[in-house]
Amino acid sequence: MRLLDRTTRSVTLTDEGRRFYEEVKPHLNAIEDAAVVVAGAASAVRGRLKVDVDPFFLTLVLAGRLGAFCERYPDLSIEFVTREHVGDLVAEGIDLAVRFGQPRFASLIARKLIEAPILTVASPRYLERHGRPAHPRDLTGHRCLQFLDPYTRRPFEWGFIRGEEAIDVPTTGPLTFTDPKAMLDECLAGTGVAQVIGWGVGQALARGALIDLFPDWHGERFPLFAFHPSRKHPPAKVRAFIDFCAEIASGLGHRGCRPRKK
Repeated sequence: MRLLDRTTRSVTLTDEGRRFYEEVKPHLNAIEDAAVVVAGAASAVRGRLKVDVDPFFLTLVLAGRLGAFCERYPDLSIEFVTREHVGDLVAEGIDLAVRFGQPRFASLIARKLIEAPILTVASPRYLERHGRPAHPRDLTGHRCLQFLDPYTRRPFEWGFIRGEEAIDVPTTGPLTFTDPKAMLDECLAGTGVAQVIGWGVGQALARGALIDLFPDWHGERFPLFAFHPSRKHPPAKVRAFIDFCAEIASGLGHRGCRPRKK
């Protein structure tokens, strides 16, 4: 069976070769991990790390902070992949996934890093045109920007918690997104009301570009998890990046989600 097509300028996999590679790659990774352990270098953070990361967490939290990790581990290179949902990490050669939401993968090891605050925000321009809702239930009469759950293919439900009180509010709107950055941009432009993770809107709140509509209803939280394949000895590079994400997340706390003082 021909696995490679070779010319004078290039070598490419045939369809059979690609399928063969996909089948053997997980075993090769396991052999590499075993060799590292046996060689006594399990604590060495080096090589290449492929991370499937939530686009919001990468763009609005990790971006601008990754230089410190690179300086800490100069022998490690990282490739980031962003997409709607987590696939087969082993088959796709992905070492680690960092995602929001409850675990859905029985075959993966999950570690919760932090719970992120959820805020309901709108721009002054939108509020001037449509008025400010006094209570979360008033949102049924507003244009609410929807965010698609990649697993159910339906928009996320809007929930609110104040002390011991918890309510779900049905919302509708003209736009549904899979990209949190695009949804935030539309909210800033005055298109509608949005529910966002508080970490990414601190500066917009501070300068008055966004208004926290319900500061008394901040009880809802969205957990952030790190997932990696179930192995007895996870590579040091995986442990190092998980620890780095946990360090960054723990430093955020509630910062970045407080409204500007009047």
